[in-house]
Amino acid sequence: MRIITLTVLISACLTAAVLAHQSDEYETDVRQKVRFAPLHIYLDSGNRALAAYQFELKAVAGQIEIVGVENGEHPAFGEPPYYDKAALAGGRIIIAAFSTDKDLPKGRTRIATIQLRIIGDAEPRYELELTVAADADGNEIPAKITYEKGEQK
Repeated sequence: MRIITLTVLISACLTAAVLAHQSDEYETDVRQKVRFAPLHIYLDSGNRALAAYQFELKAVAGQIEIVGVENGEHPAFGEPPYYDKAALAGGRIIIAAFSTDKDLPKGRTRIATIQLRIIGDAEPRYELELTVAADADGNEIPAKITYEKGEQK
């Protein structure tokens, strides 16, 4: 009886050790495939003053998780823009902001930085769509929206 009990105990310990080792390998592998990166969003309003905007960003390739949204570079947009935190699922976000400041940005300005968690080896591709840009009177203005990857702002 002792030999059977001892054999069962040894088998259980060996099984647990093998499973723990496999689990550690899996966790290490997953951690190596996750990285964090910023995506800087720029809006060029030409010679018109920018008072409000709304845009949508979504990942069309790769797997991302949006983990944060930071403010723009101009003092008129010094606070982080508005977004629905509940709508972040699926690698998609809609962001909007407005300013009542007298000093508004003109030309190309960084309006937001989106902090991303990139999962896997695939380099994400993004689709960025400007919904609207407006001046201080609420008139829609022509503008071009772009993004840049990486640490530089």
